[in-house]
Amino acid sequence: MPKLNKKVFVGLSGGVDSSVAALRLKRAGYDVVGVFIKVWQPDFLECDSEKDRLDAMRAAAHLEIPFLILDAAEEYRRDVGEYFIKEYESGRTPNPDVMCNRYVKFGAFWRFAKEHGADYIATGHYARVIEEDGHYHLHRGVDSAKDQSYFLWTLTEEDLAHTLFPIGDTLKEKIRAEAAAANLPTATRKDSQGICFLGHVDIPEFIGHFVDLKEGSVIDRSGKAIGTHQGALVYTLGQRHGFSVSVANGDTKPYFVVDKDITKNTITVDTEPASLLPKEKVLLEGVSFVETKPAFKTEMEAQFRYRQKPFLVTLQGSKDNLALETSSDVPMPDSGQSVVFYEADRLIGGAVIK
Repeated sequence: MPKLNKKVFVGLSGGVDSSVAALRLKRAGYDVVGVFIKVWQPDFLECDSEKDRLDAMRAAAHLEIPFLILDAAEEYRRDVGEYFIKEYESGRTPNPDVMCNRYVKFGAFWRFAKEHGADYIATGHYARVIEEDGHYHLHRGVDSAKDQSYFLWTLTEEDLAHTLFPIGDTLKEKIRAEAAAANLPTATRKDSQGICFLGHVDIPEFIGHFVDLKEGSVIDRSGKAIGTHQGALVYTLGQRHGFSVSVANGDTKPYFVVDKDITKNTITVDTEPASLLPKEKVLLEGVSFVETKPAFKTEMEAQFRYRQKPFLVTLQGSKDNLALETSSDVPMPDSGQSVVFYEADRLIGGAVIK
């Protein structure tokens, strides 16, 4: 945490991580303001937003810091909700947490904070900002099981210059212990799961409120119908649940989605997931680098999915026409998914699978 006696707005979600982030900043001498970010909530969706707000308010009261509410419902609906729906409607697999970070937590929240005189914003992300020679770098969180840098690949040095991640250098179990020692009311609250701010969402049920999903056939690689699904739009390559398959007695092998045909409304499954082979090119779009772009045709680590074991890739082309190749077999990504690039623990940038 680089400077004291500065005003920082902390995004208080109602959870233990953001509460400890605020606690640490206050103890470090910052002028801390807690902010609860209100987002779009569809009428049909059960959500704990009111409980989250109350828990955030209790944490702020316990810490004796001001508490504000930012209404970012419109930004969330437009930039996260509509994106999420449109991507599925086109047969792609979106990453709403990435868009939530870009447009809400580090977009609308920063604008709100700046308008109210803040020098920094802070969140409870498990990631680290490291400043070296006037440049800001984004690194993985120390707790590898909780590292959230994957979802932050759209951030730039400009964003990092006014962003603090106070808990990124600490293991989660120690954060819990620190919260308990400070008697924070959020110390024992369970971690949130699912889509950013909305918690666990059943994808077919959610998308079905906006798109007409039709049941279709599950087929094997030979084209034989062996089961049914809820609508080809809502499946992702590598998915192994959410569809039914007729199997012989005693056959317990899982089936993976290896292909989907949106026009015919079919998904193809197999007992082996689809693989991306070495030297097979994957086209990218929406490319973003945290710092100056790396030299292309340079090998670096990448992840297609959160918590996926990193694998080596080579980037080829230019930022506006970029492709990657892997050096080993890896699970096939789906269009719309994020790919994030690393050099050891330092996040280089990311892109979307075309």
